[in-house]
Amino acid sequence: MRVLTIAMAIAALALTSMFTTKLLADDPPLKVALDGTFAPHAMPKLAGGVEGFNVDLANEIGRRLGRKMDITAAQWSGLLPALQAGTYDFLVAPTTMTDERAKNLLFTEGYLNTDYQFLVRKGAPKITALDQLKGKVIAVNKGSAYDKWARGLTDKIGWKVESYGTNTDAVQAVLSGRAFANVAGNTVIAWAAKKNPQLELSYLHSTGRMFSMPFRKGDTEMRNKVENAIECMKLDGTMTKLSEKWFGVTPAKGSAAVTVFEGYGPPGMQGHEDTKHTPKCS
Repeated sequence: MRVLTIAMAIAALALTSMFTTKLLADDPPLKVALDGTFAPHAMPKLAGGVEGFNVDLANEIGRRLGRKMDITAAQWSGLLPALQAGTYDFLVAPTTMTDERAKNLLFTEGYLNTDYQFLVRKGAPKITALDQLKGKVIAVNKGSAYDKWARGLTDKIGWKVESYGTNTDAVQAVLSGRAFANVAGNTVIAWAAKKNPQLELSYLHSTGRMFSMPFRKGDTEMRNKVENAIECMKLDGTMTKLSEKWFGVTPAKGSAAVTVFEGYGPPGMQGHEDTKHTPKCS
């Protein structure tokens, strides 16, 4: 009888274990979204779907959380409203965290710096200060933040700004010699240089801003889990490998891609938790 009882207990434990494993396996995918036309962060694949830095980043976060990622590619203009409406659990699109956005959203710590960088033909004169661009033609993507920024400095710097329908067209202007430089986000410029051996990176204008992942207010537990995964990716070199793969750039010491910040969320902004912790990495 005792042997039978032990056997029954073991069988019950096995069933419980199987049931628990099934529950974990049946956890619904995390619904996330990004702009699928923002190369090299996300862009269409010839075989269908999207690929890019943030696609790889999202899938790696899912792997570390033990959850599948249901990634939707949609227009940027609709992503934040859809997040607030509960359509997505969080966004994996590169989102610049600002004080204004932090009033309505919960952010992870930054994982990439988002600065303004210039792209020039290989062998062009080295630029170490903006005033060295006096008299030069600067190509920008029409209507972008870089277009507005460059035009706002026209009188001060003395450069000529020419706008193009896409940043790809602006890059072509540099290749053809119609413009001395193209200015855009540092990751986009790094991608352009990687894809065009005739071009090279030039002056970097630091904004002090970073890309982060936004959540709805109150979703602190999930935000902290995702941030823990991001921190582990910084510490074990995964973020560096992704940067080298997609941007052709090794993150500098002290940059957001390799720096673990104190607490949870962006220091100095709403939603930051001043909770000291050591990332739990497997």
